[in-house]
Amino acid sequence: MCGRYTIIHSADAVAERFGVAAPHYDPGPRYNVAPTQGVPIIVQDGGERALVQAHWGLVPFWAKDPAIGSRLINARAETLGDKASFKYALSRRRCLVPADGFYEWQRTREGAQPFYIRPPDGRLFAMAGLWEQWESPDGSPLLSCAIVTVEPNDVVRPIHSRMPAILAPNDEQRWLGGPRAARTGPGRAPAPEEQYTMLLRPSPNDLLEAYPVSRYVNSPANNSPACIARAA
Repeated sequence: MCGRYTIIHSADAVAERFGVAAPHYDPGPRYNVAPTQGVPIIVQDGGERALVQAHWGLVPFWAKDPAIGSRLINARAETLGDKASFKYALSRRRCLVPADGFYEWQRTREGAQPFYIRPPDGRLFAMAGLWEQWESPDGSPLLSCAIVTVEPNDVVRPIHSRMPAILAPNDEQRWLGGPRAARTGPGRAPAPEEQYTMLLRPSPNDLLEAYPVSRYVNSPANNSPACIARAA
């Protein structure tokens, strides 16, 4: 799964990297982004990309109770088209979730050991996401999202059984809704969902490094460079 991540880069840096207008404010570096918090996502608004805030924890448009979002922070790539919670978003409402690192917890005899996983050069990347808009009985809208997960690569596998689906830069627009994916074989065009799910795969091993960090990160209330400090 992906239950915590970081956006240490400035809002202007995120806007430049993903080709969107800069937001009106910068929340500052976020070293410990957690479920149920507001997070920046990039959606395709007509022919343009837009940076918007969403609740992390997807609330399907048909939900009776928005509390369902606390159970839908992640979406498994292998079953996106089969799950009622995600299949509509897969076909129409895909997004990019900007990040520069994420955390996973390894089970040990001493308890769960957190690891910080990031590109060695610290660059921004996009996690594949899904978004929905839910309306409360009084008509108030709630924009929400989930992060898609895949099988781990060799860097993450010793730590956890899942990892976020990190999109290759040249696949980001295709995931949002750009040009259709290439044919998967002679005379065969991909199925509607397949043109997107085929972009979801473990990231190359050389993209990421992992190192242990303090259990200080376990509390979502903690948001400082201590969260990503290498453990002794």
